[in-house]
Amino acid sequence: MTERPNNFERYRQHEDPSRRGDEALGKRGFGCTGRAQRVLQSGVVLPIVLLISTMMLATSAVWFETSLAAARSATNVRDYLQAFHAADSALISCTRIVIAAAAGTVAPQPVASGEPVQWKLKSAFEAGALTPVAQWPGSLRAPQCLIEAWRLANRADAQAYLLTSRGFGRSDDSQVWLQMELVIDGEKIERHWRRVAARPF
Repeated sequence: MTERPNNFERYRQHEDPSRRGDEALGKRGFGCTGRAQRVLQSGVVLPIVLLISTMMLATSAVWFETSLAAARSATNVRDYLQAFHAADSALISCTRIVIAAAAGTVAPQPVASGEPVQWKLKSAFEAGALTPVAQWPGSLRAPQCLIEAWRLANRADAQAYLLTSRGFGRSDDSQVWLQMELVIDGEKIERHWRRVAARPF
């Protein structure tokens, strides 16, 4: 009587031969695929972590430099506004002095022939400049203003003045220069305001 194969033997007979080979390799020590995958994954993850860390450090450095630049820019703007308002205040005060002089309440300034240029000379400016405001809060020095009278060639009866003011910020380098051409012709007063782009000295 022939013995019938049990269920396991039937399964083995119909099993894929390649799978049997894999099992055999596994028994021999060549099937450590799980460990190899973990090692491979570790080798891939490390460069990614290093790349992300480098990107974070670069981003932090850029943010720090941007913050410093913004702080310096804000300081420069504050100094400029400080000097501008100081110079503008001195210019307004000098305008009032000139108008009062034209009315005869103050001795008039000597009249120059041609447009005045004394404001471009350091020694002349420092010697003749007025200090209408004794001290400007937050500024290195008090604002100054120089008044120079001159005559217009085509308007002999008019009185012309060139007013030049200088305001300071927190340092000597932060200066703003303003000018106003003031023309008084009888009852008429003309004001021509301008900013000096480059410091004369």
